[in-house]
Amino acid sequence: MTTLLVAKQILMTLYSRYEVYITPLLKFMTALISLLLINSRIGYMDTIDRMTVVLIVALMCSFMPMNFIVVMSALFVLLHLYSFSLECVLVVGVGFFLMFLLYLRFSPKDTLVVLIMPICFLLKIPYVVPLAMGLIGTPASMVSVGCGVIAYYMVHYVVQNVSVIAAMTGDETSSINFSVARFKFVVDGILNNKEMAVTIIAFAFTVLLVYLIRRLSIDYAWTIAMAAGVVVNIMILLVGDLMFDTKVSLFGVIVGNIVAFLLTVVLQFFVFNVDYSRTEKVQFEDDEYYYYVKAVPKVVVSRAEKKVKQINSQKSNTVQRTRSAHDR
Repeated sequence: MTTLLVAKQILMTLYSRYEVYITPLLKFMTALISLLLINSRIGYMDTIDRMTVVLIVALMCSFMPMNFIVVMSALFVLLHLYSFSLECVLVVGVGFFLMFLLYLRFSPKDTLVVLIMPICFLLKIPYVVPLAMGLIGTPASMVSVGCGVIAYYMVHYVVQNVSVIAAMTGDETSSINFSVARFKFVVDGILNNKEMAVTIIAFAFTVLLVYLIRRLSIDYAWTIAMAAGVVVNIMILLVGDLMFDTKVSLFGVIVGNIVAFLLTVVLQFFVFNVDYSRTEKVQFEDDEYYYYVKAVPKVVVSRAEKKVKQINSQKSNTVQRTRSAHDR
Protein backbone atom coordinates (compact mmCIF):
# COMPACT_ATOMS: atom_id res chain seq x y z
CA MET A 1 0.00 0.00 0.00
CA THR A 2 2.86 2.34 0.81
CA THR A 3 4.32 1.77 -2.65
CA LEU A 4 0.99 2.72 -4.27
CA LEU A 5 0.77 5.87 -2.16
CA VAL A 6 4.29 6.87 -3.14
CA ALA A 7 3.48 6.21 -6.80
CA LYS A 8 0.34 8.34 -6.46
CA GLN A 9 2.37 11.17 -4.96
CA ILE A 10 4.91 10.92 -7.77
CA LEU A 11 2.17 11.06 -10.42
CA MET A 12 0.55 14.08 -8.78
CA THR A 13 3.90 15.84 -8.56
CA LEU A 14 4.71 15.11 -12.20
CA TYR A 15 1.31 16.33 -13.34
CA SER A 16 1.55 19.58 -11.38
CA ARG A 17 5.05 20.17 -12.73
CA TYR A 18 4.33 19.35 -16.38
CA GLU A 19 0.63 20.20 -16.53
CA VAL A 20 1.14 22.56 -19.46
CA TYR A 21 2.35 19.59 -21.55
CA ILE A 22 0.25 16.75 -20.10
CA THR A 23 -3.15 18.46 -20.50
CA PRO A 24 -2.83 19.02 -24.28
CA LEU A 25 -1.55 15.46 -24.65
CA LEU A 26 -4.60 14.08 -22.81
CA LYS A 27 -6.91 16.20 -24.98
CA PHE A 28 -5.14 14.93 -28.09
CA MET A 29 -5.52 11.30 -27.01
CA THR A 30 -9.20 11.80 -26.10
CA ALA A 31 -9.97 13.41 -29.45
CA LEU A 32 -7.97 10.80 -31.35
CA ILE A 33 -9.73 7.84 -29.69
CA SER A 34 -13.14 9.46 -30.14
CA LEU A 35 -12.68 10.23 -33.84
CA LEU A 36 -11.15 6.82 -34.61
CA LEU A 37 -14.09 5.06 -32.95
CA ILE A 38 -16.56 7.22 -34.90
CA ASN A 39 -14.83 6.43 -38.19
CA SER A 40 -14.68 2.72 -37.42
CA ARG A 41 -18.32 2.63 -36.28
CA ILE A 42 -19.87 4.70 -39.07
CA GLY A 43 -17.31 5.55 -41.77
CA TYR A 44 -19.63 6.51 -44.67
CA MET A 45 -17.65 9.57 -45.82
CA ASP A 46 -14.23 8.61 -47.20
CA THR A 47 -12.94 12.19 -47.04
CA ILE A 48 -12.79 12.30 -43.26
CA ASP A 49 -12.19 8.57 -42.81
CA ARG A 50 -8.45 9.06 -43.15
CA MET A 51 -5.73 8.93 -40.54
CA THR A 52 -4.18 12.20 -41.66
CA VAL A 53 -7.47 14.07 -41.25
CA VAL A 54 -8.06 12.50 -37.83
CA LEU A 55 -4.55 13.42 -36.65
CA ILE A 56 -4.91 17.03 -37.82
CA VAL A 57 -8.28 17.46 -36.12
CA ALA A 58 -7.05 15.77 -32.93
CA LEU A 59 -4.03 18.09 -32.90
CA MET A 60 -6.36 21.09 -33.21
CA CYS A 61 -8.45 19.77 -30.31
CA SER A 62 -5.38 19.51 -28.07
CA PHE A 63 -5.11 23.32 -27.94
CA MET A 64 -8.85 24.05 -27.70
CA PRO A 65 -11.40 23.76 -24.84
CA MET A 66 -13.07 20.41 -24.18
CA ASN A 67 -16.30 21.64 -25.78
CA PHE A 68 -14.44 21.83 -29.09
CA ILE A 69 -13.74 18.08 -28.94
CA VAL A 70 -17.44 17.39 -28.43
CA VAL A 71 -18.37 19.68 -31.33
CA MET A 72 -15.83 18.05 -33.67
CA SER A 73 -17.01 14.57 -32.70
CA ALA A 74 -20.62 15.55 -33.39
CA LEU A 75 -19.53 17.11 -36.70
CA PHE A 76 -17.79 13.89 -37.74
CA VAL A 77 -20.95 11.91 -36.94
CA LEU A 78 -23.14 14.30 -38.96
CA LEU A 79 -20.78 14.29 -41.94
CA HIS A 80 -20.75 10.50 -42.03
CA LEU A 81 -24.54 10.38 -41.82
CA TYR A 82 -24.81 13.04 -44.53
CA SER A 83 -23.10 10.67 -46.94
CA PHE A 84 -25.72 8.07 -46.07
CA SER A 85 -29.05 9.79 -45.50
CA LEU A 86 -30.10 13.42 -45.23
CA GLU A 87 -33.04 12.45 -43.01
CA CYS A 88 -30.70 10.85 -40.47
CA VAL A 89 -28.57 13.99 -40.42
CA LEU A 90 -31.64 16.10 -39.69
CA VAL A 91 -32.87 13.91 -36.82
CA VAL A 92 -29.48 13.34 -35.20
CA GLY A 93 -28.44 16.97 -35.74
CA VAL A 94 -31.55 18.30 -33.98
CA GLY A 95 -30.94 15.80 -31.16
CA PHE A 96 -27.33 16.94 -30.76
CA PHE A 97 -28.35 20.60 -30.74
CA LEU A 98 -30.98 20.08 -28.04
CA MET A 99 -28.54 18.07 -25.92
CA PHE A 100 -25.86 20.74 -26.20
CA LEU A 101 -28.32 23.35 -24.98
CA LEU A 102 -29.46 21.06 -22.16
CA TYR A 103 -26.12 20.07 -20.69
CA LEU A 104 -24.60 23.53 -21.23
CA ARG A 105 -27.50 24.92 -19.18
CA PHE A 106 -27.42 22.44 -16.30
CA SER A 107 -23.96 20.86 -16.21
CA PRO A 108 -21.47 22.84 -18.33
CA LYS A 109 -18.50 21.45 -16.38
CA ASP A 110 -19.34 17.87 -17.37
CA THR A 111 -18.44 18.29 -21.03
CA LEU A 112 -16.13 15.29 -20.97
CA VAL A 113 -18.96 13.03 -19.76
CA VAL A 114 -20.99 13.58 -22.94
CA LEU A 115 -17.97 12.44 -24.93
CA ILE A 116 -16.82 9.61 -22.66
CA MET A 117 -20.27 8.03 -22.30
CA PRO A 118 -20.57 6.77 -25.93
CA ILE A 119 -16.93 5.64 -25.85
CA CYS A 120 -17.60 3.59 -22.71
CA PHE A 121 -20.62 2.02 -24.41
CA LEU A 122 -18.43 0.91 -27.30
CA LEU A 123 -15.86 -0.45 -24.81
CA LYS A 124 -18.66 -2.34 -22.97
CA ILE A 125 -18.07 -0.46 -19.68
CA PRO A 126 -20.85 2.21 -19.63
CA TYR A 127 -21.76 1.56 -15.98
CA VAL A 128 -18.56 3.18 -14.71
CA VAL A 129 -19.68 6.67 -15.79
CA PRO A 130 -22.76 7.08 -13.52
CA LEU A 131 -20.82 5.65 -10.56
CA ALA A 132 -17.89 7.99 -11.15
CA MET A 133 -20.10 11.06 -11.64
CA GLY A 134 -21.99 10.24 -8.46
CA LEU A 135 -18.66 10.29 -6.61
CA ILE A 136 -17.06 13.40 -8.11
CA GLY A 137 -20.03 15.20 -9.66
CA THR A 138 -23.32 16.73 -8.57
CA PRO A 139 -26.98 15.78 -9.09
CA ALA A 140 -26.85 17.93 -12.25
CA SER A 141 -24.46 15.33 -13.67
CA MET A 142 -27.56 13.24 -14.39
CA VAL A 143 -28.18 15.57 -17.35
CA SER A 144 -24.74 15.09 -18.90
CA VAL A 145 -24.86 11.32 -18.35
CA GLY A 146 -28.33 11.17 -19.91
CA CYS A 147 -27.17 13.23 -22.90
CA GLY A 148 -24.28 10.85 -23.43
CA VAL A 149 -26.67 7.87 -23.35
CA ILE A 150 -29.00 9.53 -25.89
CA ALA A 151 -26.08 10.39 -28.19
CA TYR A 152 -24.93 6.78 -28.21
CA TYR A 153 -28.36 5.25 -28.80
CA MET A 154 -29.23 7.68 -31.59
CA VAL A 155 -26.14 6.78 -33.59
CA HIS A 156 -26.44 3.11 -32.63
CA TYR A 157 -30.01 2.94 -33.91
CA VAL A 158 -29.09 4.46 -37.26
CA VAL A 159 -26.09 2.16 -37.72
CA GLN A 160 -28.12 -0.88 -36.67
CA ASN A 161 -30.86 -0.12 -39.23
CA VAL A 162 -28.72 0.97 -42.17
CA SER A 163 -30.06 -1.71 -44.48
CA VAL A 164 -33.69 -0.90 -43.65
CA ILE A 165 -33.21 2.84 -44.17
CA ALA A 166 -31.27 2.30 -47.40
CA ALA A 167 -34.07 0.08 -48.73
CA MET A 168 -36.56 2.98 -48.46
CA THR A 169 -35.91 4.35 -51.94
CA GLY A 170 -38.09 5.02 -54.94
CA ASP A 171 -38.31 6.91 -58.21
CA GLU A 172 -38.29 10.68 -58.53
CA THR A 173 -42.09 11.01 -58.32
CA SER A 174 -42.23 9.29 -54.94
CA SER A 175 -38.95 10.56 -53.45
CA ILE A 176 -40.77 12.94 -51.08
CA ASN A 177 -42.91 10.15 -49.69
CA PHE A 178 -39.88 7.95 -49.13
CA SER A 179 -38.02 10.81 -47.44
CA VAL A 180 -40.93 11.30 -45.07
CA ALA A 181 -41.02 7.55 -44.44
CA ARG A 182 -37.29 7.47 -43.62
CA PHE A 183 -37.62 10.51 -41.36
CA LYS A 184 -40.59 8.96 -39.54
CA PHE A 185 -38.81 5.63 -39.21
CA VAL A 186 -35.74 7.19 -37.58
CA VAL A 187 -37.73 9.47 -35.24
CA ASP A 188 -40.09 6.69 -34.12
CA GLY A 189 -37.21 4.30 -33.58
CA ILE A 190 -35.33 6.73 -31.34
CA LEU A 191 -38.35 7.95 -29.36
CA ASN A 192 -39.70 4.43 -28.84
CA ASN A 193 -36.36 2.97 -27.78
CA LYS A 194 -37.29 1.42 -24.43
CA GLU A 195 -33.75 0.23 -23.76
CA MET A 196 -32.50 3.81 -23.98
CA ALA A 197 -35.24 5.07 -21.64
CA VAL A 198 -34.55 2.37 -19.03
CA THR A 199 -30.80 3.03 -19.22
CA ILE A 200 -31.30 6.78 -18.71
CA ILE A 201 -33.52 6.16 -15.67
CA ALA A 202 -31.11 3.61 -14.19
CA PHE A 203 -28.08 5.85 -14.65
CA ALA A 204 -29.91 8.91 -13.28
CA PHE A 205 -30.94 7.07 -10.11
CA THR A 206 -27.41 5.69 -9.76
CA VAL A 207 -25.83 9.14 -9.97
CA LEU A 208 -28.28 10.60 -7.44
CA LEU A 209 -28.02 7.70 -4.96
CA VAL A 210 -24.22 7.56 -5.07
CA TYR A 211 -24.03 11.33 -4.59
CA LEU A 212 -26.39 11.34 -1.59
CA ILE A 213 -24.65 8.45 0.19
CA ARG A 214 -21.09 9.64 -0.35
CA ARG A 215 -22.08 12.99 1.19
CA LEU A 216 -23.14 11.31 4.45
CA SER A 217 -20.97 11.68 7.55
CA ILE A 218 -20.38 7.97 7.99
CA ASP A 219 -17.29 5.82 7.78
CA TYR A 220 -16.53 4.35 4.36
CA ALA A 221 -19.25 6.49 2.78
CA TRP A 222 -17.67 6.31 -0.70
CA THR A 223 -17.38 2.51 -0.64
CA ILE A 224 -20.97 2.14 0.57
CA ALA A 225 -22.12 4.58 -2.11
CA MET A 226 -20.38 2.62 -4.87
CA ALA A 227 -21.82 -0.70 -3.68
CA ALA A 228 -25.33 0.78 -3.38
CA GLY A 229 -25.01 2.33 -6.84
CA VAL A 230 -24.05 -1.00 -8.37
CA VAL A 231 -27.00 -2.79 -6.71
CA VAL A 232 -29.55 -0.13 -7.73
CA ASN A 233 -28.20 0.03 -11.28
CA ILE A 234 -28.51 -3.74 -11.72
CA MET A 235 -31.99 -3.84 -10.17
CA ILE A 236 -33.42 -1.05 -12.35
CA LEU A 237 -31.93 -2.49 -15.54
CA LEU A 238 -33.27 -5.97 -14.79
CA VAL A 239 -36.72 -4.72 -13.72
CA GLY A 240 -36.85 -2.62 -16.88
CA ASP A 241 -36.02 -5.71 -18.89
CA LEU A 242 -38.86 -7.63 -17.26
CA MET A 243 -41.36 -4.82 -17.80
CA PHE A 244 -40.41 -3.63 -21.30
CA ASP A 245 -38.43 -6.59 -22.72
CA THR A 246 -35.29 -4.53 -23.39
CA LYS A 247 -33.33 -7.75 -24.00
CA VAL A 248 -30.36 -6.77 -21.85
CA SER A 249 -27.84 -9.45 -21.00
CA LEU A 250 -28.02 -10.48 -17.33
CA PHE A 251 -24.42 -11.66 -17.40
CA GLY A 252 -23.26 -8.48 -19.16
CA VAL A 253 -25.05 -6.21 -16.68
CA ILE A 254 -23.63 -7.98 -13.62
CA VAL A 255 -20.07 -8.30 -14.95
CA GLY A 256 -20.14 -4.75 -16.29
CA ASN A 257 -21.20 -3.33 -12.94
CA ILE A 258 -18.53 -5.34 -11.11
CA VAL A 259 -15.90 -3.95 -13.49
CA ALA A 260 -17.34 -0.47 -12.95
CA PHE A 261 -17.06 -0.92 -9.18
CA LEU A 262 -13.39 -1.93 -9.46
CA LEU A 263 -12.61 1.04 -11.70
CA THR A 264 -14.29 3.46 -9.29
CA VAL A 265 -12.23 1.96 -6.46
CA VAL A 266 -9.16 3.13 -8.39
CA LEU A 267 -10.82 6.55 -8.76
CA GLN A 268 -11.45 6.65 -5.02
CA PHE A 269 -7.78 5.87 -4.34
CA PHE A 270 -6.69 8.94 -6.28
CA VAL A 271 -9.48 11.31 -5.21
CA PHE A 272 -10.67 10.31 -1.71
CA ASN A 273 -8.15 8.14 0.10
CA VAL A 274 -8.63 8.67 3.85
CA ASP A 275 -7.79 6.87 7.09
CA TYR A 276 -10.96 6.33 9.15
CA SER A 277 -8.97 4.80 12.02
CA ARG A 278 -7.64 8.29 12.86
CA THR A 279 -10.99 10.07 12.74
CA GLU A 280 -11.32 12.96 15.18
CA LYS A 281 -14.50 14.68 16.41
CA VAL A 282 -14.12 18.26 17.50
CA GLN A 283 -16.62 20.47 19.30
CA PHE A 284 -16.30 24.23 19.73
CA GLU A 285 -18.43 27.35 19.83
CA ASP A 286 -18.52 31.05 19.11
CA ASP A 287 -20.95 33.80 20.06
CA GLU A 288 -23.71 32.49 17.76
CA TYR A 289 -23.22 28.76 17.07
CA TYR A 290 -22.05 25.44 18.45
CA TYR A 291 -19.92 23.47 16.00
CA TYR A 292 -19.59 19.69 15.83
CA VAL A 293 -16.84 18.76 13.36
CA LYS A 294 -15.78 15.32 12.21
CA ALA A 295 -12.25 15.36 10.78
CA VAL A 296 -11.00 12.41 8.74
CA PRO A 297 -7.32 12.69 7.78
CA LYS A 298 -6.11 11.90 4.29
CA VAL A 299 -3.62 9.12 3.73
CA VAL A 300 -0.43 10.83 2.65
CA VAL A 301 3.02 9.30 2.43
CA SER A 302 5.91 11.64 1.85
CA ARG A 303 8.65 10.51 -0.47
CA ALA A 304 11.90 9.57 1.16
CA GLU A 305 14.59 12.12 0.44
CA LYS A 306 18.01 10.79 -0.52
CA LYS A 307 20.87 12.39 1.37
CA VAL A 308 24.25 12.37 -0.31
CA LYS A 309 27.22 12.75 2.01
CA GLN A 310 30.07 14.61 0.36
CA ILE A 311 33.66 14.19 1.50
CA ASN A 312 35.92 17.16 1.01
CA SER A 313 39.01 15.66 -0.63
CA GLN A 314 41.08 18.81 -0.14
CA LYS A 315 40.46 18.75 3.61
CA SER A 316 41.29 15.03 3.75
CA ASN A 317 44.63 15.60 1.97
CA THR A 318 45.47 18.43 4.41
CA VAL A 319 44.81 16.18 7.40
CA GLN A 320 46.91 13.41 5.87
CA ARG A 321 49.86 15.76 5.27
CA THR A 322 49.64 17.04 8.85
CA ARG A 323 49.80 13.49 10.21
CA SER A 324 52.84 12.70 8.06
CA ALA A 325 54.70 15.76 9.35
CA HIS A 326 53.85 14.79 12.92
CA ASP A 327 55.25 11.29 12.41
CA ARG A 328 58.54 12.73 11.21
